[in-house]
Amino acid sequence: MSREKKAEVIDRFAEAFARCSIGILTDYRGLSNSEITALRRRLGDSSIEYKVVKNTLARFSAEKSGKDNLKAYFSGPGAIALGYSDVIEPAKILADFINTSKSTLTIKGGFLGERILTSDDISSLAKLPPREILLAKLLGGLQSPISRLVGCLNGPIAGLARVLQSRIKQMEEA
Repeated sequence: MSREKKAEVIDRFAEAFARCSIGILTDYRGLSNSEITALRRRLGDSSIEYKVVKNTLARFSAEKSGKDNLKAYFSGPGAIALGYSDVIEPAKILADFINTSKSTLTIKGGFLGERILTSDDISSLAKLPPREILLAKLLGGLQSPISRLVGCLNGPIAGLARVLQSRIKQMEEA
């Protein structure tokens, strides 16, 4: 590969590292071509890029994009899944692929913004419920105290209304 091509690859990866919201580094040793293709297809359906990286070029790209801490993960055969929108989805898809295919794919680590993630962190991300459920739980938590307050404030008024209704009924019977 010529110097110009290497510089172009470094620039592309550095730009991708800076632009993506999450990156998960994997070791793909032992996977067949058909398994890698199936994984790429599953990731691609969710707009997640999965690229095999050359370690030296990836180290330069990480340094150029300000993610110097990633250099330690670029050893041995590796590929990176780059997610640009939902940060949980790439972790879920990779964990699901590992569990369902019983493949030898392993997660080395990754990054979320500026934070470096270990493989345990990524496993924890994969176990989180979907975004919609988390938002619903948050909304329920915010709404609960308000509805209890309304119930407390409504109690005396409702009691007074029942007493008055009973008294009206009593007067009508007499």
